[in-house]
Amino acid sequence: MASMRDRIKQLVPGQVTDRVRESMVHYGVRTSDRRPLPDFLIIGTKRGGTTSLWNYLIQHPLVPRLFPAWNTKASHYFEEHWSRGEAWYRSHFPTQRQRDALSARHGGPVRVGEAAPLYMFHPTAAERVQALMPQVRLIVLLRDPVERAYSHWKERRTEGKEPLDFAQALAAEPERTAGERERLIADPGYFSEPYDWYTYRARGRYLEHLEPWLERFDRSRFLFLTSEEFYGDTRDAYRRTLEFLELPGHEPAAFKVYNDRRSAPMDEQLRAELTDYFQPYNDALARRLDLRLDWAGSSR
Repeated sequence: MASMRDRIKQLVPGQVTDRVRESMVHYGVRTSDRRPLPDFLIIGTKRGGTTSLWNYLIQHPLVPRLFPAWNTKASHYFEEHWSRGEAWYRSHFPTQRQRDALSARHGGPVRVGEAAPLYMFHPTAAERVQALMPQVRLIVLLRDPVERAYSHWKERRTEGKEPLDFAQALAAEPERTAGERERLIADPGYFSEPYDWYTYRARGRYLEHLEPWLERFDRSRFLFLTSEEFYGDTRDAYRRTLEFLELPGHEPAAFKVYNDRRSAPMDEQLRAELTDYFQPYNDALARRLDLRLDWAGSSR
């Protein structure tokens, strides 16, 4: 079945597609006062399964997509587009009337959200989210940070944004990202590509980036899933996610894996170095969240 984006392309000549897109965005902003804020956020981690989980959720009849239909899974408001303001953010979500219609049709609560894995890692996102949506539910996928770092590098390499091999990229990370976190804190309108693109090692220090969220939100607002359990028993992880969102049970057509990137295995010497590096961070995370982490170098 053709997607909404494909149908628009078929119906609208290419030269006016941008005009149609701009008109839809303006319409969303003009009607933003009718568009409630989201109920949940999938805040991380990058290369942890957020795209797959998002695609399973929007197959649920009570989880609508973002607006307009060509939006994929995130507005990126709390990290990249903060200066655009609340009306712009609300413009991405269904109207209350659309929510009510879905609820009446399917006999259950509607849950609206987005999946933006940079939110967990951004130094001011937790504060911004708490100020705007103190009751939002937060879903966190956590992957073995060694595998996550390698997968992150593979993605950037495939996209043409990473000219270095993995070992070189790890060595260059401190210089490439020096001062970026501090600038993000100091300048609310600043967005850092190096902070997004080249933080292979830093993003795996999960507890460091989760603490601002844990300080601002009650533990009951979080669902933590390891990527390994998510992919190991996807059906059960999906069931737990629906329970967390208080949605009725549902079975997607298929649990397809999205954004998988096959490649040669990681160099074993690099793997060993990264495993040793992340061990104390993994242990602290397991203690803080009382989680069992079946990762190499984790004691729990």
